[in-house]
Amino acid sequence: MYFEDFIVGFEFKTNSRTLTKSQIIEFANEWDPQGFHIDEVAALKSPFKGIIASGWHTLLVGFKLILETGLFEESSIGSPGMEDVKWVLPVRPNDKLYVIGKVSASKISRTKPDRGFVNINYSIIANDKTLVCSYIATHILWIKGMKPLS
Repeated sequence: MYFEDFIVGFEFKTNSRTLTKSQIIEFANEWDPQGFHIDEVAALKSPFKGIIASGWHTLLVGFKLILETGLFEESSIGSPGMEDVKWVLPVRPNDKLYVIGKVSASKISRTKPDRGFVNINYSIIANDKTLVCSYIATHILWIKGMKPLS
């Protein structure tokens, strides 16, 4: 898909992925080594009463699920950023995550007319019902027929 295919209101859903306790601990040991992510005893004493995934882990799993849709494969030029990140509820071992994306805005670049900006509101859902994370990402996408050949 290209810029013009992402019209305001377009919505998509990703496949899902289940996070195991060992994946949560392994990620956190490398990138977010706080007790409630890596140590079962400390996690039980925390307000979470058990191991939870790092919010960064949740975001990255969601991002990979989004990329796996293939929607951006031909058109992505990257992103200038995201905003309004909210970690709503903790992700726990064996939670099954998927993402819903909904286009909220789009505009052609004023300075580079071969591309446009698309804002997508993302919701990361656990276990088919619970919002655990949300954010708005801006994607820079090629306009169909304007992507360089090389």
